[in-house]
Amino acid sequence: MRTEDVVLRDGLRVTGVDRTLADLLLSCPRDEALVAVDSALTHRTITVGDRRIRRAPLTHLDRVTAALGERSRGAVRALRWLALADPASGSPAETVARLRMYDAGLRPETQARVVTAAGRVLRLDFLFRARGVAVEIEGYAYHGRREDHRRDVTRFNDLQQSAEVRTVLRFTAEEVFHSPETMIATIRRALE
Repeated sequence: MRTEDVVLRDGLRVTGVDRTLADLLLSCPRDEALVAVDSALTHRTITVGDRRIRRAPLTHLDRVTAALGERSRGAVRALRWLALADPASGSPAETVARLRMYDAGLRPETQARVVTAAGRVLRLDFLFRARGVAVEIEGYAYHGRREDHRRDVTRFNDLQQSAEVRTVLRFTAEEVFHSPETMIATIRRALE
């Protein structure tokens, strides 16, 4: 292992982010590796004590690509998987939902912006713009407080009044992980 691949964290020698992601792409199942890659590539809101902080991405796609380029065994497959990464992914469930849609031949816009009747700009997890079909992935933690739930209901109602959206499909993280075939079938029906 190269010296530059190792960093010191809390007194422990560990591999750095780029090397770790390259290792995951080379050794883990695709979905697990891409959940980690997407998470590292995106801005995230994290909780530190009682404060919510927006952190910068931990790395960039070109650095992970470079870390893979130095390896030969499995690098072609890993680079093919890396091409599926999406720095805009909002959660592990969104990453897996996107991969399930990709595997089913469905290609939605990710983190698509639409304008409501009131002129409010909303960002959707996925949008099949030509058909007006929005897909939202609902995680449990995101809606943990009363205010979060109220805001989400208001957002959903606003979304229903957008000229760009004909249908809004909502799936739980549990559905994404445990019954993706049902999610895909529902999306296909909405796209007909």
